[in-house]
Amino acid sequence: MTNFIVKKVAVLGAGVMGAQIAAHCVNAKVPVVLFDLPAKEGPKNGIVLRAIENLKKLNPAPLGNKEDAALIAVANYEDNLDLLSGCDLIIEAIAERMDWKHDLYKKVAPHISANAIFASNTSGLSITALSEGFDVELKARFCGVHFFNPPRYMHLVELIPTASTRPEIIDQLEGFLTTSLGKGVVRAKDTPNFIANRVGIFGMLATIYQAQQFGLTVDVVDDLTGKKLGRASSGTFRTADVVGLDTMGHVIKTMQDNLKDDPFFSVYQTPEVLAKLIEAGTLGQKSGAGFYKKVGKDIQRLNFSTMQYESGGAKADDLVNRMLKEKDPVKKMKSLRESTHPQAQFLWSIFRDAFHYIAVHAGSIADNVRDIDFAMRWGFGWKVGPFETWQASDWQAVAGWVKEDIEAGKALCSTPLPAWVFDGRTGVHTKDGSWNPTTASYAARSALKVYDRQAFRAPVLGSGEITGETAGVTFFEDDSVRIWHQNDDVLILSLKTKMHVIGPGVIEGMEKAIAEAEKNFKGLVIWNTDAAEGGAFSAGADLQAMLPLFMSGGIKAIEPAISRLQDAHQALKYANIPVVAAVAGLALGGGCELMMHTARRVAALESYIGLVEVGVGLVPGGGGLKEAAVRAAADAKGGDLLQSLKGYFMNAATAAVSKSALEAKKMGYLTDSDVIVYNAYELLHVAKSEARAMFDAGYRAPMRKLIPVAGRHGIATIGAQLVNMRDGGFISAHDFKLGMMIAEIVCGGDMDANSQVTEQWLLDGERKAFMELLNHPKTQERIMGMMQTGKPVRN
Repeated sequence: MTNFIVKKVAVLGAGVMGAQIAAHCVNAKVPVVLFDLPAKEGPKNGIVLRAIENLKKLNPAPLGNKEDAALIAVANYEDNLDLLSGCDLIIEAIAERMDWKHDLYKKVAPHISANAIFASNTSGLSITALSEGFDVELKARFCGVHFFNPPRYMHLVELIPTASTRPEIIDQLEGFLTTSLGKGVVRAKDTPNFIANRVGIFGMLATIYQAQQFGLTVDVVDDLTGKKLGRASSGTFRTADVVGLDTMGHVIKTMQDNLKDDPFFSVYQTPEVLAKLIEAGTLGQKSGAGFYKKVGKDIQRLNFSTMQYESGGAKADDLVNRMLKEKDPVKKMKSLRESTHPQAQFLWSIFRDAFHYIAVHAGSIADNVRDIDFAMRWGFGWKVGPFETWQASDWQAVAGWVKEDIEAGKALCSTPLPAWVFDGRTGVHTKDGSWNPTTASYAARSALKVYDRQAFRAPVLGSGEITGETAGVTFFEDDSVRIWHQNDDVLILSLKTKMHVIGPGVIEGMEKAIAEAEKNFKGLVIWNTDAAEGGAFSAGADLQAMLPLFMSGGIKAIEPAISRLQDAHQALKYANIPVVAAVAGLALGGGCELMMHTARRVAALESYIGLVEVGVGLVPGGGGLKEAAVRAAADAKGGDLLQSLKGYFMNAATAAVSKSALEAKKMGYLTDSDVIVYNAYELLHVAKSEARAMFDAGYRAPMRKLIPVAGRHGIATIGAQLVNMRDGGFISAHDFKLGMMIAEIVCGGDMDANSQVTEQWLLDGERKAFMELLNHPKTQERIMGMMQTGKPVRN
């Protein structure tokens, strides 16, 4: 096997998508050149420079670290085409016009090196038609690579080969997209709008049509088709507003122009309400109004019959809510189908339309039905794909109901379901693979080498694939943790509590895992089974678990629990084997402290890390401030200790949370030797590799050292800043108190600057402050408020 290494990427087109694809390459440390037209006035690269400036303002942030915008090289098509010869991958991302793309291709083709891959990020134009006019050599290296917006956060990339594309080109690109850029790759056939937009936009059109049939308002539809169906919380109309109604109109037009023989062609007509909005320039979020309009603090909804905005906020009916809460998918689908409630009938109708559509089109748009499910999960934020939903809801019963509706003229077209739907099957995902209607066989998962890095791939309902919850050999398991291994030399600790909060059971689990790993393994990895599926690493200490202790024995009863947490974290730090934290998602409060005490951290790019205890009126009590003092002393290397300490202090005092693992490095929560992983499915593999490598390199626990502290001088300096913040009205009196307590702990208390203290001294300071605050009425208000509403109380 030869390594395929992308040394440099060129992105052609500095529009919204092009600039963000370039930004994500920089996140992943891939050098990138961003091209656009030469500007008519000012600096020649003005268009690209403005696009890069704009990246810093976008929310959600395309860059993991804003300063990295400077790493994007700028270029224009007049002066800099020679730069293309040094690029291994060229991604074209200009406007969706075939003629414009062809003009650009003529310009750049002579400059593309002989081994480079050339790809278009078109969202729906024919890749084969785009490649017309290329010589045979370039045709063989051309394909579609369709990122979803925003490219940093959306897991899906569709890869679209043509009949001329060399298969190894697609394999190489899939490897690069998966590991280097952290994407979930689905291969699509070269049909209009590929997979996700084809199925997703059809679904939105069907939803708009059925909403009008059943007389439902946009806010009720969004409530019904959002989180309650396990889909993006923005539902249908809000999603359209975010995407842009003009963009949606454009994707619909691609279907109108290219799918004239499609049995569902009548559904592809632009809905009258959408056409009116686009004509009026009311394009959704970017123009301030679409299906919704923000008026002051109110969100108003569009009334389709009057085309005026009116106050919104309507929700799904309680009866329908109860149906949607049913855990058994078979019962849920049956109740929606049989109910006479218009909202339930609406939901059954959109399910039926989706099942009908994907059954008719599966063979023409994808190699197998798994790719359709993944495209909808990764591109549209669905928790469960459409085929998975059908299979879970009793395949044959649902098929019969869809058939009845088609025959009764209730469906969106009269085309019958394909014969394979009724061949006695119970679904389309099996342990042999997922159904391919074209070859009438089951397609196994891709066997590309890159997937060896994913111990547990994205699960498919009904495939019987082993997940991290049941895999391997269990050493110990209870309600809080599972300690297990994969028949190799690294032990794994997985937290099982809600949001992986840390209570007595997790602390006991840590103690057991360290003891077993020291005895029989090369290392210990802390990894949670939902790390790649959006789960938290740990949302912190389990405050709920403390309540009974507090009720029965007051403050004194809690102190031993805090001591035990501190001891458990110290045991991680001084374990005789390397402990590696595999971090993804939230690592807050106690979760951040847990991670800080391991020998190394392997963090997914999307890791949101911070000491947030001040939000509930407490200070970190599990060694987070002690570690801040230790790290500040190491950073200062005998120089200005207070200067090193300031960042750590501010982060804890303001409950700052990193917006990426890259930013967490800058904040000091991750260190230079920690590893950032771009695909969360690879976290476990990389963490185990790190643990083994450290053990094999002769790992020893760190020596216990004394820590120089800033003392009373440091406390006074920080205190002066806090007084200004309090007197200026930026922080409350209780925030001031919390800030002073944090300052006292990280500065080591009332002593001379550069005095040396033990870690235990700092831990004792943390614990004492924590206990004092627990007794404080203002802190108790904050804790109760957080438990009741989930939102911080400002008091």
